[in-house]
Amino acid sequence: MKPPSFHRTSPSVQSRRFIHGHSTDRTALAAVARKAMIERGLEPDFPQAALRELASIKKPALAGDGISDLRDRLWSSIDNDDSRDLDQLTVAEQLDGDRIRILVAVADVDALVHKGSALDAHAACNTTSVYTPGAIFPMLPLGLSTDLTSLNEDHDRIAMVVDMVFEADGSLSGSDIYRGLVRNRAKLAYHAVGAWLQGEGLAPQRIPATAGLEANLRLQDAVAQRLVELRHRNGSLSLETIEPQAIFTDDVLSDLDLDRKNRATQLIEDFMIAANGVIAVYLKSKGFPSLRRVLRSPERWQRIVRLAAGFGDQLPNAPDAVALEAFLSRRRSADPERFPDLSLAVVKLIGRGEYDLYSPGGTPPGHFGLAVQDYTHSTAPNRRFPDLITQRLVKAALAHGPLPYSNSELKELAQHCTEREDAASKVERQVRKSAAALLLSHRIGERFEAIVTGASAKGTWVRLFHPPIEGRLEHGFEELEVGERVHVKLIHTDFDRGYIDFARD
Repeated sequence: MKPPSFHRTSPSVQSRRFIHGHSTDRTALAAVARKAMIERGLEPDFPQAALRELASIKKPALAGDGISDLRDRLWSSIDNDDSRDLDQLTVAEQLDGDRIRILVAVADVDALVHKGSALDAHAACNTTSVYTPGAIFPMLPLGLSTDLTSLNEDHDRIAMVVDMVFEADGSLSGSDIYRGLVRNRAKLAYHAVGAWLQGEGLAPQRIPATAGLEANLRLQDAVAQRLVELRHRNGSLSLETIEPQAIFTDDVLSDLDLDRKNRATQLIEDFMIAANGVIAVYLKSKGFPSLRRVLRSPERWQRIVRLAAGFGDQLPNAPDAVALEAFLSRRRSADPERFPDLSLAVVKLIGRGEYDLYSPGGTPPGHFGLAVQDYTHSTAPNRRFPDLITQRLVKAALAHGPLPYSNSELKELAQHCTEREDAASKVERQVRKSAAALLLSHRIGERFEAIVTGASAKGTWVRLFHPPIEGRLEHGFEELEVGERVHVKLIHTDFDRGYIDFARD
């Protein structure tokens, strides 16, 4: 008898039309997202007052006090393939010896979105852009976030510049912050740049077309490699969780694919971590309060200790980021296939990050996952409200002006931003589950190869190898252990609730 096939077969486009009255998969998922946002207190639409303000803004801000002209530098952006809201540019400069200077330019959103405005009020309500497979719900209108406040290719823009000097070992030896006029020479994407840096593809066309850019990006990559090595030696956790991305063909969901980190995403990640640390230290040095991004020392550390013991490893009794990172590194090398599932278990035990007020003279709460004491969010003000708050604090400090927010306001905003970010994350997760259920909805009865990702009194969960979808194992789960490979049959999906059920085959 012919063995069952575990390969994907594409459903017809026509069979997936008119889901709950919606003409395409994308519009159906967008409707799920809108409903989920409203249920969680988020606003999917901009109020009329904000739209009237937007209509009155005719051009980007290009002038101001104390702005350095930095347009002659080889600035470039690297972001997601479809990103149009560009928050950061980077450029490198070789100094004497092995020292390298890295400049990070961050969009000056506050120059057009003023505190107390209607646009600011809407941003303060949601506090973040919400990214779902069906639609993106931006924190700021697209006329701003993808145009007038975006660091778009071949356009002049004002930015907040974080100027950093790194030694050969990746340590920071000097920094400065100022406003600058910048010009993006190349809008680049993670996948293409990552493949090129890793020797797996050609350079994107804009790189060889821009004199000096190839060498500059390779210099940036060299610094990023130093930074990540130093961070992990200090205990920054190298976690890797699976986040499938929806693939659409003519607005019909055709697949889910893994969006893995590469050298380009690592480059930007490490520069942004460094810049956020510099901003936090700068505000502290000026006696200013700040909104810190915090991940506290894990209260469930003993469960992490027991998790490591299950792999024959030993962790100290007290929380120790360096020891945990060493354990993670060993497991990644020993079993890369199951490492994302181990990472997810560790992430759940460590807990979620949050925002908190730091007052001058106090002890910074720190970020356990990044193994840093001083850390804020400041590098994505088009997408996150805490970054816009931080930008206003920095500009006030640079201008020797009054605080734009009181300590009590910052404390309330920290809690509010944490709550809204959690709500947005739940919306995004819910819509991803609905997308997965939709993709499998016409494959009831098919068999797949899977791996067990969770087994407890609450239920047993498995993840398919392709498409990378997780669901509940309703039958045949007895005596299964996490990490076991199994053959499963799809028995049920629920698009609205994002439920996917399997039985052991």
